[in-house]
Amino acid sequence: MSTHGRGPIETATAELVAWVTSAAGEPVPVGPPRVCDDADGLTLWPLELRPARQTRSSGAVREPYRFTVRHLLCVTGPAGLPRLDRVLTAATSDGRYPVVLEAGDPPLWTAFGTAPRPALLIDVAAQVDHPTPAAPPVLQPLRLRHLDVRNLSGRVVGPQHQPLAAMRVELPGTGSVTRTDPQGRFLIVGVPHDPEHPSPVRLRLTGRGLVLTADVDADEDDIVIVCAPPTH
Repeated sequence: MSTHGRGPIETATAELVAWVTSAAGEPVPVGPPRVCDDADGLTLWPLELRPARQTRSSGAVREPYRFTVRHLLCVTGPAGLPRLDRVLTAATSDGRYPVVLEAGDPPLWTAFGTAPRPALLIDVAAQVDHPTPAAPPVLQPLRLRHLDVRNLSGRVVGPQHQPLAAMRVELPGTGSVTRTDPQGRFLIVGVPHDPEHPSPVRLRLTGRGLVLTADVDADEDDIVIVCAPPTH
């Protein structure tokens, strides 16, 4: 997560620098591995970005993009060994930053143009946050309305109007489910109804190898739903 206007990589590195400095007992500069006459301690360098497991977004809020910044912490002289010891001990004690002991690959040091030396790979979790869309302004005062509750009753029949028994009739999103009786009749109790903005009620029907939806008028006294077999 970025803070103070910094990006996620810069933030991850800055947080790790503060922690490593505290663990080592002396400031740790950010820079690639080097060997200098006046350098005798530790250096920290963001080495690579590694993917992390993402979480799926839902609704209007987008989940952050997550990744890991792998850093290389290495000694620059003999005095760096006890400091590296202190960092390793702190890392394995509090578990805040995962440490990987795989920094001895010769091509890595060849790429930096230096000889291999004791080093740690430290992973820091980072993420790119997506701004949350602003909610639209409320232009009218809040108005509460009471919705009516109705019962839906009707019949489920075949193409020749023969009753279809044991058909599953569901009002999606409400948990209201029933089955037709031997005469093909069904009853669903407690269906919300808005008298100011009436709209069809969608039912889901399952059975006899059929899965279909039907939009019905809640004002009808005897709803008839015709289930036709699928055509090939």
